[in-house]
Amino acid sequence: MARRIDVTGTDGVRLAAWEFGDPPKTDPAQDGPDAASGHAGRAGAGGSPGVLLLHGLMGRASHWAPTARWLSGRYRAVALDQRGHGRSDKPPGGAFTRDAYVDDAEAALEQLGLAPVVLIGHAMGALTAWQLAARRPELVRGLIICDMRASALGAASQREWAQWFESWPLPFATLADVRKWFGEDDPWVERPNPARGEFYAEVMAESPDGWRPVFEPEQMLRSRETWVYDAHWEELAQVRCPALVVRGLDGELGRAEAQEMVRVLPRGQYAEVADAGHLVHYDQPEAWRAAIEPFLDSLGDA
Repeated sequence: MARRIDVTGTDGVRLAAWEFGDPPKTDPAQDGPDAASGHAGRAGAGGSPGVLLLHGLMGRASHWAPTARWLSGRYRAVALDQRGHGRSDKPPGGAFTRDAYVDDAEAALEQLGLAPVVLIGHAMGALTAWQLAARRPELVRGLIICDMRASALGAASQREWAQWFESWPLPFATLADVRKWFGEDDPWVERPNPARGEFYAEVMAESPDGWRPVFEPEQMLRSRETWVYDAHWEELAQVRCPALVVRGLDGELGRAEAQEMVRVLPRGQYAEVADAGHLVHYDQPEAWRAAIEPFLDSLGDA
């Protein structure tokens, strides 16, 4: 089951939120409008505990579907297509700043009635999650950061990404070609990675001349500017809720930086997933669940 709920982000941007499982049973007296209306009901206080899942750059809510389905037995788990991604709006002249992404996530969890929420974010989504937790501590009761650095990447990274986007052999003739290029032929792939191929196949849409990304590469470059040029340790130190930093053993977040992030977080914890790269929850879904379940258990269901 996948149920779409439209919410409104900052500047009126329409955002698509998704539930990928049957929501836990709650007291009907505590619920909001009927699910069939397409509007948000209540979770969080007075209903089932809420979880908001935030994908990474170029990702989409459906990348969280297995995690959300697993969580749905215990939580109201909602994944958000962030601006510029998935089925959400991609305004040509819109803002793709840190503030815009954080404001959107804040608006979504309030409209969905998820607070006090557990935020689970991958990469860019993790940065959005910890910035929101720092800004609005009363709305967030737990935080999971998956494979995102707090330090700045540097200008060279942005140039490399621009060149990488230009190297894509667009349009792809078939989805099989998408899977093969991103899983095997992409120069950034060190060894065959079928999970990576599947990840990118999910963010392609068929057009008259073939398969192209559902996002605009230029908007992705604008989105990542704020962690290319800026570090985000200060906001990390302002997170007051329990927080878990998870890294893939072969991911982009190194062990030393991950452990420093745990030290900076007032209530930080650490976990790593073996045989996983940057796409931790995609590479090793069972190990990912095993890594985060004890942390979720420690939060309780209140």
